Amino acid sequence: MNAAFILPAQAPHLVIEPSILYFGTPVALLSTENEDGSFNLAPMSSAWALGQTVVLGLGREGQTARNLGERPDLVINLPNPALWPAVERLAPLTGRNPVPATKAERCRFEPDKFGAAGLHGEPSHVVRPPRVAECPIQLEARAERVRTDVRDEFVIVEALVQKVHADPRLVVPGTDHVDPAAWSPLVYNFRHYFGLGQELGHSYRTETPR
Repeated sequence: MNAAFILPAQAPHLVIEPSILYFGTPVALLSTENEDGSFNLAPMSSAWALGQTVVLGLGREGQTARNLGERPDLVINLPNPALWPAVERLAPLTGRNPVPATKAERCRFEPDKFGAAGLHGEPSHVVRPPRVAECPIQLEARAERVRTDVRDEFVIVEALVQKVHADPRLVVPGTDHVDPAAWSPLVYNFRHYFGLGQELGHSYRTETPR
């Protein structure tokens, strides 16, 4: 038998049915514009990038999904691990009033999300919603496509990034590269918050100066 297919002795895998599949994804804070011109701020952890496009997965009844369906500007703010308490302060809040029935038991309406989280807005350059000043990386973007998922339960947003802001301490001097040894995203791992450990290695495709 090929040695590559010989596994070490271990207990058989279990077949499980977890209630969620957040198997370690970065947290983002999305700032969007409400109908009255005020701004909403919401945490989410279903985001991934394709080049300059960021794909977002949102609750269908949340204020963020409603806003992006009508006003496409947004900022994808990326907090570091130290900001997890602020993220958690936002978690039980909603910008929808009245509160949707699906959120009524665990959420309350809050019009001032920035204040409730203890965070501060700063002006964006090319979109209307503000950036979160405390977040080390901020992506100004526009939602180019907003649709429901195959089960009609969530909203999938394809957002094209227009401008990237980064804390200078995270940038390799003289380049446009984020130093992966300096940047640690806040990771949502089965509804628990984590940061990164030490670097294990790098992809052969890396362009970051060593």
